[in-house]
Amino acid sequence: MSTMMQAVPNEKRDGIAAAQLCKSLKFNKLTTAEKADSPLKYGCDDYWTWNRHDRSHEVRLYDNGLNIAHFHPNWSSGTAAVRGTRVLNNGRYYWEIRIPQRVFGTSMMFGVATESARVHVNAFVNLIGEDENSWGLSHKGLVFHSGKWAYFTKPFKENEPTTVGILFDGIAGTITFYKDGKCLGVAFKNLHKVTKNLYPIISSTAAKTEMVLVTMKRDFVNLQDRCRAVIISQLDNPSDLESVLPRKIFEYLAEAMHRTTEPSRKYYVLDY
Repeated sequence: MSTMMQAVPNEKRDGIAAAQLCKSLKFNKLTTAEKADSPLKYGCDDYWTWNRHDRSHEVRLYDNGLNIAHFHPNWSSGTAAVRGTRVLNNGRYYWEIRIPQRVFGTSMMFGVATESARVHVNAFVNLIGEDENSWGLSHKGLVFHSGKWAYFTKPFKENEPTTVGILFDGIAGTITFYKDGKCLGVAFKNLHKVTKNLYPIISSTAAKTEMVLVTMKRDFVNLQDRCRAVIISQLDNPSDLESVLPRKIFEYLAEAMHRTTEPSRKYYVLDY
């Protein structure tokens, strides 16, 4: 260790070491290639799944990461939903849901909800937005909250696949929807005033329908958070860092790492 580093207090030494390590890494590998107007293009990949413990009995979850939700596997006699594991409050998050087969039925919905929102009802309803605990967009082009609805966009073409994007801004308190890469606009405001935990949620009345969580991104909290994301995105063997980094910095990196099976990436940044 150099004389300069020995003369620096421990807490400052950790910061210098992290800064030097970040400087040696390439920032252009932080995220995959994206469009110039892509939501949170300067953020980092996020990681969460649909919650196996917070879903209707009519929702089956597949894939190693539980990213595929299959609704009403036999037939449908009601409306089923599943919440995600990501707590959204006070952050900026973007995720996309792909309907790979076709859009149809009384109501297929995408949105945000608290834990108090229902995930099943034995009737064909617009479940997300039925009360004050959820905010949703239906494939009919309507938005719902507190039991009220409004026209928002053109109805989705039925019997065609589509991708819905949701940008949640917990700082501004807004929800913005996207469809097949096109921004539909801000649908809801004032969500920064909600004190209960908010989660992503999807629902469907249609039998044998499938929704796939295909994209997850989040904004950085601060520069330290950004540096950590850059480091994690390029790790091959994180245990190698333990011998060269101060313990504090290694633990800060380790608490935010999640192993992934995606061939192009070995680790995702996991929110701390």
